[in-house]
Amino acid sequence: MPFSNSSELSPSFTLASLPGLGAAQSWMAVPLCSAYVLAVLANGAVLLVVRAEPSLHAPMYFFLCMLAAIDLALATATVPRILCFYWFGSREISFAACLLQMFLIHTLSAVESTVLLAMAVDRYVAICHPLRHAAILTNGATAKVGLLAVARGVLFFLPLPLLLLPLPFCGSRALSHSFCLHQDVMNLACANTTPSVVYGLTAILLVMGLDAVLICLSYLLILKAVLRLAAWRERLKVFSTCIAHICVVLAFYVPLIGLSVVHRFGKDLAPLVHIIMGNIYILVPAVLNPIIYGVRTKQIQRRILSLI
Repeated sequence: MPFSNSSELSPSFTLASLPGLGAAQSWMAVPLCSAYVLAVLANGAVLLVVRAEPSLHAPMYFFLCMLAAIDLALATATVPRILCFYWFGSREISFAACLLQMFLIHTLSAVESTVLLAMAVDRYVAICHPLRHAAILTNGATAKVGLLAVARGVLFFLPLPLLLLPLPFCGSRALSHSFCLHQDVMNLACANTTPSVVYGLTAILLVMGLDAVLICLSYLLILKAVLRLAAWRERLKVFSTCIAHICVVLAFYVPLIGLSVVHRFGKDLAPLVHIIMGNIYILVPAVLNPIIYGVRTKQIQRRILSLI
């Protein structure tokens, strides 16, 4: 029988586990736990280094701190719960907890997308209008961008769980990922989900889609300015300041696009593909972002070595 989302029936969902492994899946959680610990240590180190190093008190590194905080929050909202059912067999997640986790994942992803766009604008102003950079991107303006990014993510993605709240669910409650995503939960509803489908797609396009277009536009303008330089050595030197940000953008958008493609066209794919793509989407940016900037920034390297 269908059940409603009432407190009396207390609906819950079953998180996806690695198929065909049985008791051995507890060992497969070790790499996941290792990646999470690495993400926590690396992003925590970035936050400590930028705070302790006065030479890094600049908009570019404040944006990097925002990325580190977002990645920490996103990984912490998902990975500990995944480890609980891998190690302790707790695969059930309540409806309320699932909606909260879904809201955090989508909101934090939107905030990260906005911060990446702000970092692209920072690179554009620094390269194309260097004399105005300090006046445009002040510390106060950077803080306002951070607040705007959070407000934008909350406003656009708060309706997602609210649209799912009144829906009845029936039949299978097994999710295709180890955590809750809007499209995954929505597909389990036994009612008309057109409003959720339309709004979810609109929110994605107006946030992540628009941000991706504006980031590409920023780099087209940067490339145009770089090509005006006479010497190839000068061109490479200027454009090299963007390499770290380009890598971080790819680390965020490639898993996001991959996960979207799997949801849209991967209904016949093995369950393992959905689980792996979901874990990549959560952990790859959190692990790679601090490593990329740590390799590209000598001040961060020196400070981390001194801490060690």
